[in-house]
Amino acid sequence: MLTDLLSVIREGTLTVRFPGRSVKTFGRGEPHIAIRFHDRAAIWQLALNPELKLGELYMDGRLTIENGDVAGLLGLLMRNQSRNGYGFIPRLADHFRRLLRPIQQFNPARRARDHVAHHYDLSRKLYDLFLGSDRQYSCAYFTNPAETLEQAQAAKKRHIAAKLNIDRPGLRVLDIGCGWGGLALDMARDTGARVWGVTLSEEQLAIARERAMASGLADRCAFDLIDYRSIQGTFDRVVSVGMFEHVGARYYGTFFAKVRELLADDGVMLLHTIGRTDGPGATNAWIQKYIFPGGYAPALSEIVPVIERTGLIVTDIEVLRMHYAETLREWRRRFQKNRAEIAKLYDERFCRMWEFYLAGSEMVFRHDGEVVYQIQIAKRIGTLPVTRDYMVDHERTMKFAGAAEISNAA
Repeated sequence: MLTDLLSVIREGTLTVRFPGRSVKTFGRGEPHIAIRFHDRAAIWQLALNPELKLGELYMDGRLTIENGDVAGLLGLLMRNQSRNGYGFIPRLADHFRRLLRPIQQFNPARRARDHVAHHYDLSRKLYDLFLGSDRQYSCAYFTNPAETLEQAQAAKKRHIAAKLNIDRPGLRVLDIGCGWGGLALDMARDTGARVWGVTLSEEQLAIARERAMASGLADRCAFDLIDYRSIQGTFDRVVSVGMFEHVGARYYGTFFAKVRELLADDGVMLLHTIGRTDGPGATNAWIQKYIFPGGYAPALSEIVPVIERTGLIVTDIEVLRMHYAETLREWRRRFQKNRAEIAKLYDERFCRMWEFYLAGSEMVFRHDGEVVYQIQIAKRIGTLPVTRDYMVDHERTMKFAGAAEISNAA
């Protein structure tokens, strides 16, 4: 069964060492990845449930990599699967995952908060060790290959704020899923907006409030622990970066109905979300269990019809390709650089879990059709200028993150 599973490998070489002395090689050419199974049960478990068990076996040390690394292994597998097709068992598993989507994406307010806590309420030091000085935990925007991660994250924030068209001081801005507050604080400081950031993570909330106080922006930039469904008020601008992946497809109507309720008549929203290019699907079983319970990266065809039904207008869509792959590569490099410290915070199994997560996430953006969508939304057709020149003009003139944070590269 495992041989059938690995028969798709034709580009690059995978050498598999089984318990005892048996060795089998699949494919040809570079790169050359070699793995070892440390017990026979691991072979059957992988063959019967490859999507879940590959990560678990790696985490538990029952499958080790003897030549190359986990990123190389996952890249080899995904590249060949995307070009040469999937075997029967992966196709069957994908079918069952699609059937289970309503259960996996059941995200009422209480459960949504628990799902967020699972990932984002980990040690604050963990994120300090690989994210960068501003704790931006979403796709950076690399305007040229020589940029540091800090520069690309500052560029991402400028890019988003430019699309929001914050054209005068005092605008009321809502940041849904504000993370550790970096974008909200920049908008308050550099555009004169009055910003309210909301999150479901207690750790993120504490740090965002600390940053607001330390920067002297607490009078213009506030943060609260609140579910998007409970937000009240009217806002000139609404932004959501990296939060929509936690909403769940069954709640898209609720989400955009709330956005419509919150937006002023001449308001603008910018939604920044991971998405898939191959149509509706289901979340990877390992990611669902260990990293983002309740999470789902949608297809564009799942988002736009709901926006239309809500009565909102899509005014601009941009697809960011490969930017997240480069972001994840840098996070992975920094994670490896600080691996010993992270192991002290948690343990070796945790480190292997996050190595698998960061490497796998990078490879799906390189080989498996994931991208980032930036969707601009308005209530009225005439709200925004009729050409995109204003975006370019804003992006060139905004300060956002400034020289101090940009120069603080890890």
